[in-house]
Formats: sequence, structure tokens, C-alpha cells
Amino acid sequence: MAKTPVHTITVTRTRRNLGYPESARLVKKAVAAALSAEGVDEPCAVDVTFTDDAHIHALNQQFRDVNRPTDVLSFPLNDLRPGAFDPDDCGWDYDREAIPLGDMVLSLERCAAQAAEYGHSYAHELQYLTVHSVLHLLGYDHVDEGAGKAAMRAREKAVMALLEPERTGGDGA
Repeated sequence: MAKTPVHTITVTRTRRNLGYPESARLVKKAVAAALSAEGVDEPCAVDVTFTDDAHIHALNQQFRDVNRPTDVLSFPLNDLRPGAFDPDDCGWDYDREAIPLGDMVLSLERCAAQAAEYGHSYAHELQYLTVHSVLHLLGYDHVDEGAGKAAMRAREKAVMALLEPERTGGDGA
């Protein structure tokens, strides 16, 4: 039986008083579930920043030239193929003894608003956005409306079924 890798998941906040104290625990669980579901059996490092709509709006403008807040931004460090994680295609962080996958920035404010809008819990929305971002760090994308987006959505659904078997009946539906 293969040993489960120990991932380094660092969570920071851009300011105090963002609220949602359970967020770090939920994000760490979702990152680990997504990496496991994708068959990542090497220790990896993911850096997560919690912020608000104003800050993520500025980042969205700076990096994507989109003048509005968004829910999550992903900054992959490696050029990976979706569903085919290969540690030889990645760098290595000797200080953390892990493969650095990249960074994600999550607006907790946008997450809470979307949870209310979509009629589900904050925990569900936060974990979904985290899974979504991890898949971006692993090479998935949804810029087209075709196969790439369909593959990413299928993987999101599969990972969420692992995180919330009671919600999906355990079958990903």
C-alpha cells in the first residue's frame, strides 16, 4: 500500500477580521482531497491567500485585465497536462521538501455571497472553489466550452462527491 503524501498547505489572510474562522480547515481538506483524487502521490505545496472582494478585484484587473471581483484566482507554477500529473514536469522546493504547485487567492466575501445566491452552504462553496483552483494548478482549464471544460467539471464533481458523500449519495450525482 502506497504511503499517503504529506502536503504543505499554507493559508494566509490579506487582513484581519475577514471572518469565517473555519475556512482554513475546509480548504486544507479540499486541497488534500483534490490531490488524492488526481492520483498525486508526491508531497506538494499549495499557498492559499484569503482576501475580500476589493483585493481580488485589484488582482483580477492586474493579472487578467478583468475589471470586477471574482471568487478565486489560480496561479500555477508548472505546465501540467490535465489528469496526467508527472512529478518530473515540476520543480522541487528543498525547504518544504515538496513540489510547489502554485498559489490560489480566494475571496471569502464572494464565496459567502455565492453560497447564498446558489442556495448552499458556505462550506460547500469554499470547498468547491478550492477544488476548482487545485484542478487549475494541475493543468485543467475551462476557457473553451468543449472537452476541456467538460473534463474539469467532471473532476470537480468527483472530488466534491468525496468531500460530501451525503450531498451526492456518494456517486457524484
